[in-house]
Amino acid sequence: MNIKSIHTEEKPVSAKKLFSTTEGNVTALKIKANGTLKEHITTVPALLICINGNVVFKNEKGVTENLSSGDMVNIEPNVKHWVEGIEDTQLLLIK
Repeated sequence: MNIKSIHTEEKPVSAKKLFSTTEGNVTALKIKANGTLKEHITTVPALLICINGNVVFKNEKGVTENLSSGDMVNIEPNVKHWVEGIEDTQLLLIK
């Protein structure tokens, strides 16, 4: 299986649960160029890993991280954040 085959719809942002445990989950995300994962909050720590492509992660504290293949960012709980697509991008969100 290839991560690119998980997202079959042509939406600006697509999220599919990839793996779940009793303590957390892994979600495959696809953000298209110029797509935006809108502002939201997580209540638990999370890790966002860029598999391929390019996005910009931003949060309300002024953090701006450009993520490309292999890059990752820790997401703080209870801090508003969003992700903007620069190129079509595949990501993994681990909570």
